[in-house]
This record gives sequence, structure tokens and C-alpha cells, in this order.
Amino acid sequence: MHIGGHRGRVIAAVIGAIAGIVGITGCGQTATKATTETRPDSTETLTNMAGAGQAGGGGGACVFVKPDGAQKFGHVGWGFRVTGTDQWVYGAVENPTNKLYTPPGGDIGAWHAQGSYDRMLSDMSRDAHYPGKSTHPYSRYRCVASSTSDVNAAWAMIHAVESRGFLVGFDPATGELTSRDCLDATYDVLRAYRTRHLTYSPRLNVPNAWVETLWAWSDRTLTPR
Repeated sequence: MHIGGHRGRVIAAVIGAIAGIVGITGCGQTATKATTETRPDSTETLTNMAGAGQAGGGGGACVFVKPDGAQKFGHVGWGFRVTGTDQWVYGAVENPTNKLYTPPGGDIGAWHAQGSYDRMLSDMSRDAHYPGKSTHPYSRYRCVASSTSDVNAAWAMIHAVESRGFLVGFDPATGELTSRDCLDATYDVLRAYRTRHLTYSPRLNVPNAWVETLWAWSDRTLTPR
């Protein structure tokens, strides 16, 4: 598609802004070492997932955060409880190439795993399922109990986000200005799970900004374990 004149300059400026503010922040790996700090956890009773991680309980969801990832705009991954069991399913789209666009079927660093709550925290704190690609692991996590859940729909969404490629900018197929990045993957999986108190995330959103809007979610530092 040829873009010229004033409209071309405007669109180029938009692309540049996206690349500088969101796209390059687009959930890729960086060489910046993450720092951790303790965050207030005023909803501990509601969101004590370790206690809820026993068989027979309800649903639950977590968001894992690399605050210094992607030029300090943040990078996120997800986890959800297999309802009625002590098992959790977790994963992320890591975007190891840092490209703004990878077509469907390309390497977007997508992965998922299943294990106990403690295993999930350990794996995420060490980047156990994506070794050697990041200079720092996930260092923060927020969790919430959920009285609603749909594990089958969440599994279907995992397969969808892992196969749809990566994008921040104009979709070559449609010309639409949109995104399919780590935040979109996390949000789409947890929305499919029917997570309660999941704040809406529009396309082209900034991970660190969205994480701060998660009302009634716990907030903890994640250290390697």
C-alpha cells in the first residue's frame, strides 16, 4: 500500500509514536535489570491464592509482570486455576525478536505450562520455560479469586493467541491500527476464563499502566525460588 503526502506523514508519525511508546515496548526482551519493591497488599484475605490452591476450591487468576521489560513499559504473562483442582495453567507471549510484526505461525516466544500454584510461581520467577531469552525474570505478580471460570474457553484462547502472530501497528491484512502483543494475549486468555475484576484492556494499551488498574487484586514481589 503506497502512502504519500500529508496523510503519509501523519501515518508515519503515528507509527513512530507507536514504535516509541507502545510497539518497541511491545512485550519484547530488554537488557535492563529489573528492580523489585514490596507493594501494598490490602486485599490479602480475598486473594490468598496459595490458600485457594487446594483441590475443591473455586477459580483464580494471576498476572505476572516484568516492570522494566520492553523499555520499562512493562511485559506481562498470565495464569489461571483449573477450577476444583490444585493445578494452574500459565504462560506468556515473550516476543524474543522485538519485532513489531510477526505473521501467524512465526516465532513469537509463546509458551504455556501446567503445575501447582507453587510450581507456577517458581517457574515464572526463573523464566523456567523460556531460558536464556531474558536478562531478568518476572518480578511482580497480582492475583485474584474468581467465582466464575471457564477453563475450556481459556485453553481454546491459549491456542488462538499462540498461533495468531505478533503485531503492534497497522495490520498488513486489514490496514487496521491494532495490536496482538503480550498484554493482548494475557487479557484475552483471562477474559476467556471469565476472570472476575478483570479490567478492560483496549488494543495498543501499555502493560504497566493496565496492571495498575486491577482493582481487588493482590500485589506482591516475585523473587527467584
